[in-house]
Amino acid sequence: MCSPLSLRRRNLLLAMAGSAVLVAACGRKPDAAAQPEEIESATACALDGMLLADYPGPKAQVFYPGEAHPHWFCDTVEMFHALLRPEQLRPVRAVFVQDMARADWERPRGHWFDATTGLYVAGSRRHGSMGPTLASFRAESDAAAFIARHGGKLLRYAEVTPDLADLSGGAMHDSRM
Repeated sequence: MCSPLSLRRRNLLLAMAGSAVLVAACGRKPDAAAQPEEIESATACALDGMLLADYPGPKAQVFYPGEAHPHWFCDTVEMFHALLRPEQLRPVRAVFVQDMARADWERPRGHWFDATTGLYVAGSRRHGSMGPTLASFRAESDAAAFIARHGGKLLRYAEVTPDLADLSGGAMHDSRM
């Protein structure tokens, strides 16, 4: 049987280990070896198999340790869902999103940057592949211009909560599926 001091130490170590996984998943800078890849016609979403090239709005890619290629997400909401839900937590090497000030909203290609440095607009009138999305931007001035035109609220990466990464409803309203 463990003493109360040993139990406290064990619980503290468990809490620290859990925090380390969370930091690895959400706050880590991209691995120098991980470079963003480009969307191809057959690139499919890791969560639902949707072809990224067929849908509008910002896309994302997540690199996990031991895997050479990214897990693709057809929407930034799906990316945050994968990174923020407790049942989804796992170490991450790098996370990239598209700068929607540079990428074409209807057919976004290229313009990848480190998602952890990004700015996100929640609640705008623009929709992505899953319905309401989190528009991603590299520069605050571009995000502010987007808000002036389409509405929404500016958030930094660390301010995005699991509640904002809700996947209910988006695909149900997509007539192209």
